Amino acid sequence: MAEIILTTHARNEFLNLTAEINRRLPPDLSCGLCHLFTLHTTAGLMINENADPDVQHDLLAKLARLLPDDEPFYQHAEGNSAAHLKSLLTGVSLTLPVRYGHLALGTWQGVYFCEFDGPRTRKLQLSWWRTEA
Repeated sequence: MAEIILTTHARNEFLNLTAEINRRLPPDLSCGLCHLFTLHTTAGLMINENADPDVQHDLLAKLARLLPDDEPFYQHAEGNSAAHLKSLLTGVSLTLPVRYGHLALGTWQGVYFCEFDGPRTRKLQLSWWRTEA
């Protein structure tokens, strides 16, 4: 198991973690699974487009329109209800296949940490196990 410490710089942003996760996986893990878990209720994880940064912009813009920060019906005193709802939509964990020491992702896929209540320092747990081919 490993822990990745992240620093986010905006209230809402996506950080591409694909290369960092691949660096942390054992190179001799020829066939296995990688589990990612964020320890936060106002953050999430997702797999999405990894080639065109406009996709992340569009996703953040749509989430902002769907779940604005200033809805008058929010009751949560901390003022981050929208962040909790966005976390609910993205989810806080992923389990991914590993082949030859790297995530076995599709051509255009990347793994992203989703910050919805930043900027903050965040933690991500990374664990893996071997499976049979």
